[in-house]
Amino acid sequence: MRWIPYSQIKNLEKIAEGGFGIVYKATLLDGSKYKHDDFLSIRNKNKLLNSLHQCYNNRIIKYYGITKDPKTKEYMIIMNYASGGDLHNYLRKNFNDITWDKKLYILWQITEGLKSIHENDFIHRDFHSGNILCEIETIGKWQIGDLGLSQPAKNTSINNEIYGVIPYIAPEIFRGFAFSKESDIYSMGMIMWELTTGCKPFAYIEHNINLIYKIIDGERPKITCDTPECYANLMERCWDPDPSKRLSIKEICETIYSWSFNSFKDDVISGQFKQAEKTREELIKSKKISPEFNESLHAKAIYTSRPLRSFISKSSFINSLSKSDKLQPSIGSNKEYVTKEYLLDINHIQSKTSSSLNSSRKRNIEELTSEVQCNVKQVKMDNNLNSESIN
Repeated sequence: MRWIPYSQIKNLEKIAEGGFGIVYKATLLDGSKYKHDDFLSIRNKNKLLNSLHQCYNNRIIKYYGITKDPKTKEYMIIMNYASGGDLHNYLRKNFNDITWDKKLYILWQITEGLKSIHENDFIHRDFHSGNILCEIETIGKWQIGDLGLSQPAKNTSINNEIYGVIPYIAPEIFRGFAFSKESDIYSMGMIMWELTTGCKPFAYIEHNINLIYKIIDGERPKITCDTPECYANLMERCWDPDPSKRLSIKEICETIYSWSFNSFKDDVISGQFKQAEKTREELIKSKKISPEFNESLHAKAIYTSRPLRSFISKSSFINSLSKSDKLQPSIGSNKEYVTKEYLLDINHIQSKTSSSLNSSRKRNIEELTSEVQCNVKQVKMDNNLNSESIN
C-alpha cells in the first residue's frame, strides 16, 4: 500500500455509485487499469489501510494505494480492476451454463476470501454479490472486494451509521445489535442461495420496513427444487436466526472444499449433487429456468449499500415492545437480542410503522401512547425488560 499522486491517474470513468461512495475505472501512467473507490469520507485512513493490508490474500481484491482528488478533497482507494464484473451479473449472463460443480468452485473461492478476513479478526459488514468480483472471467478467479466498511471484530459499537443491502443483513442487526462474524455468515447464506437461483434475494418486493419485519420473523428465500439436501442444510445453518447456531467460516470452507474436490468420497453427498445437476438440466430444457427469469425486479428493491440507521431504529423499537409485553417472536431460540437502551421518537415511529404492524402490536403501541403525554420524545428500554423509564 502506498500513496499515489493524483496526477498519475488518467482516463477516469465513473462506473457505479452506492450509498458509501463512487466507483471509477481509470488508468495509471504505467498503463495498468485500476478501480477507484471514491469514498464520501475516510476518517481513519491509517486503520483502513492497515485492515486492507492484513486481510489481503489471493481471494481478496488487490489494493495498491490511496490518493486524493485535489478538487473534491475526497480520498480514493485504488484497487485492481476486476474485468469480469460482479457475481450477480456473471450469474445473470451465464446461469444456464453454470453447473453445480462450477457453483461449488465459485463458492469455495468466496469462502476462502471471507475466511482470510475473519482469521485476521475483521468483519466485512457489507457482504453481498455486488462485492464479489471476477478478476479474470475466462479462468473464473473470484475475489472479495469493497472492504471499505470492514472493521475489527472487537469493535462492537452500534453508534455509527450502518450501511448495507437489506436482504443480506442478519436479523439481529435490525434488532439493534452490532455487526459480527456471525452476521457475515448470514450474508454468506444469502449468497449461497443466489448461486442456486441466479436471483438476488427478495427481488420482487419493496425493500422497506415491512421486509425487515419479515426477516426478523424468520422469512427466508424459497429453496429451489434442484438444490441438494446437504447444500440446503448448510445454507439454512448460515441464515439461522440465532447467531450462535451459525457455523464458522472455517467449517463452511472445509465443507465446501470437501464437496467441490470430493475429498471425502462420500457417495451420498456425491449422489445428491449428481441428482441436482440432472434436475437443473431438465429445468433448463423445459425452460423453467433461464437467464431472463430474474430481470423483473421491484422498482424499490435496492441492491446498493445505503444508510439503514432509521430502519434499524424502527425495527428495534417494535421488537422491544414485543419483548416487554412477553410477545415471543416466531423465530429462533430463547436468546433475546435486545440492546441496552433505545432512544427513539415514539410519535415519529408510530406514524411510519403502524400500517405494517399486526393487530396485537398495534394495540401495544396504542396502549403505550395513551399512557404518556404528547410531548414525550424518548423511551428507554433496559436490557432485562423489567422496567421502562420515560424521559
